[in-house]
Amino acid sequence: MASIARRPDGTYRPRYRDENGKEHARHFKRKVDAQRWLDEVTAAIITGDYVDPAAGRITFRTWFMEWSGRQVWERGTTLAARQAADSVTFADVPMRQIRTSHVQQWVKAMSQPTGTRRTGLAPSTIRTRYNYIHMALRAAVVDRVIKADPSAGVPLPRGRKAAAAMTIPTVEEVGRALGVTPDWFRPFVAVCAFAGLRLGEAAGLCIEDVDFLRRTISVRRQLQGESSATTEPVAPKFGSERIVYVPAELIALLAQHVRTTGVRPGEWLFSTAGVPLNRNSAGHQWRQVRKAAGLDGYTLHDLRHFYASGLIASGCDVVTVQRALGHSSATITLGVYSHLWPTAEDRTRAAAGDLMSASLGGFCGLPTRREAVAPR
Repeated sequence: MASIARRPDGTYRPRYRDENGKEHARHFKRKVDAQRWLDEVTAAIITGDYVDPAAGRITFRTWFMEWSGRQVWERGTTLAARQAADSVTFADVPMRQIRTSHVQQWVKAMSQPTGTRRTGLAPSTIRTRYNYIHMALRAAVVDRVIKADPSAGVPLPRGRKAAAAMTIPTVEEVGRALGVTPDWFRPFVAVCAFAGLRLGEAAGLCIEDVDFLRRTISVRRQLQGESSATTEPVAPKFGSERIVYVPAELIALLAQHVRTTGVRPGEWLFSTAGVPLNRNSAGHQWRQVRKAAGLDGYTLHDLRHFYASGLIASGCDVVTVQRALGHSSATITLGVYSHLWPTAEDRTRAAAGDLMSASLGGFCGLPTRREAVAPR
């Protein structure tokens, strides 16, 4: 029900009741403006686009806490979402006042250095944080807290192509790194390089996760956190819980580590004074190794790329590599490592070369395939 009343002071007061029976009113100097406003509201109610003006008064911070509290997430996802929410620059802005420019400013701020970091966040990190905020704002539209999603269509920094962004150490470089790694930290580096575990997955290993007879490592958890105070075990990334088949040499190294350190059931496989490694402590140790080995630029995650490249070079198919790395789908594996697999052109040349070499065998003085491709 809606109506327009003229007040004693000559202004016009249109009013209406929303679908919940709550009355809303405004004041206008001209009746035509009052009627226009009333028509717009009525149309919004009829089409289902109506938004209660009072609903958008809550801040983004309040809305995000309410919305995220209703989600059925793993603990790791919850922590990542809250980290994204804590980084926004419009946390205390009322929802109805958030504009696209607010989101753009936040994205730009993440792309730039700050007092605590020397470079901006990686494009993939920015995209992950943006996705959480985008989901929250989109949910606010569905819940009729706001009319439109201000984050829709905001351009994000473009990441480099996988082939250009990826750095993979050579076999010699990994060997050099292991040669200068302290005895207690060497098994941790080896697990990253020869089992392909992520830093958090390697840090989250307990002795029960290693089957010394079957030569497997079970990835059941990961440690998240930047320091000892904030580090806690959480479930692995979606699709990452897996059993990794590892070489006998790695099992022997881990067995020696257990004997030397005296790790007991229920304890972390890699720790200092009972405190498990975290992103900061493991990163610090790796930087010391990297410096001693003269390997500037490589990260612990590059050892995972080293492992993947080794599987691919040995002829493993995409599904085998996907399962070993704990990717949720083969599409992700191909998106990251497709440039490492031989192309159809490579296979065609190799097949034709083998055929020619077998047929000619050095006939007419032509080199065999082995001689043609041998390094000089």
